[in-house]
Amino acid sequence: MTNTRKIRPVEAFFLRQKNTPISMAASAFSSAALVSRTTVPATRQSTLGVGSCTSWQLISSYPHAPSLAVSRKTSPAVVAASVTSRSVEAEPRIPAAAPSKTLPFRVGHGFDLHRLEPGYPLIIGGVNIPHDRGCEAHSDGDVLLHCVVDAILGALGLPDIGQIFPDTDPKWKGAPSSLFIKEAVRLMHDAGYELGNIDATLILQKPKLSPHKEAIRSNLCQLLGADPSVVNLKAKTHEKVDSLGENRSIAAHTVVLLMMK
Repeated sequence: MTNTRKIRPVEAFFLRQKNTPISMAASAFSSAALVSRTTVPATRQSTLGVGSCTSWQLISSYPHAPSLAVSRKTSPAVVAASVTSRSVEAEPRIPAAAPSKTLPFRVGHGFDLHRLEPGYPLIIGGVNIPHDRGCEAHSDGDVLLHCVVDAILGALGLPDIGQIFPDTDPKWKGAPSSLFIKEAVRLMHDAGYELGNIDATLILQKPKLSPHKEAIRSNLCQLLGADPSVVNLKAKTHEKVDSLGENRSIAAHTVVLLMMK
């Protein structure tokens, strides 16, 4: 009997891509020297069960993703796909891209901006900030966590947060951005990396974030599983220039350094 689990958002993204068929994913598995040949029966739920592969093995078919380290432990993974009633042979049928170079360090940059509108909560770094306006967004609109997620995904050479957690998917409506951070951290560890350090800048005219900075940074450290010494947070105004300075929007920039474990 095939063991199945819930499909992870990043796996669903790659399976939606017409240019990333299962055969290409299988070739990435083989190039990582983790599997050689796998025959997968179709199930009633139309899912493909791929033995003892991690989701990173599927992601390895993405051109910019780092190659999978063979020494890491693998965990069971299930990849969703529509299949016919016949058995599906996960054997490479088209040439796969050469595995990306495994680098000791990887750097990523994240950016996000949201409009500020009445009637929405202002959530920054998972902390609810008292204000008469908040971020208009599909999820909870946490501009800091969104750009941190994008920075981690960028360092890993993966698609951005809007592609993996699309705002067209109703299941992310009002979702806490901590879910996105947890998935990004999981992908980081799954790829064989850990957080080196992170430097984030918030841009907001008001309210003043000085009284809330430590609470925001502390919660960010907790979500990342990081020591406070490697997480830096700065807050800037925009000198009353454009939408940021007129308090009609909020933005954030993040730079992240990942180190191979």
